[in-house]
Amino acid sequence: MQRAQRIGLTGGIGSGKSTVGHMLAQNGAALIDADQISRSLTEPQGLAMPQIEVEFGPQALTAEGALDRNFMRQLIFQDASARQRLEAIIHPLVGSLTERQALQAQACGYKVLVFDVPLLVESGRWRQQVDAVIVVDCETETQIQRVMARSGLERAAVERIIAAQATRAQRQAAADCVIYNDGVDLAALGHEVLSISAWLQL
Repeated sequence: MQRAQRIGLTGGIGSGKSTVGHMLAQNGAALIDADQISRSLTEPQGLAMPQIEVEFGPQALTAEGALDRNFMRQLIFQDASARQRLEAIIHPLVGSLTERQALQAQACGYKVLVFDVPLLVESGRWRQQVDAVIVVDCETETQIQRVMARSGLERAAVERIIAAQATRAQRQAAADCVIYNDGVDLAALGHEVLSISAWLQL
């Protein structure tokens, strides 16, 4: 069986990365959403929850058995090592589940696999696992306005999230292709994604 082409898709919060991912899927790619897989691990009965309870105690869980994100945010703010301990639990599970989905998609005949990975540049381990990287980029102010509109977060909270992510320059340096998603409507974005799809031979 011929190996499918593996494409990493990334971008800062509010960049429109997920929209581009769904457009690529509509054009014939298999979309493997690492962020969605990661979230599923910390939902009630999620695969990561037993290890999280052992590592951080029952107070790290909500009454329903999911990860208490407010507790974890506070803990990470107070103890920088908490993030590494949490990632040491979640990242290997995300890796194995994304690979399982990739092999299933390839077995189904998909020739292009798109891995939607929000922290592709930051993690350092994804770049060698993909053949090319697509970055969705926009102005920082556009990110802030989009995230505030969709999530209700205060500006300062969004700015903290952006500050914790790779810079635009760092993402652009890692990119084989940049989609600039600022001041364009969905139709124009779709046209650009169509060009990318042709490049990927979808």
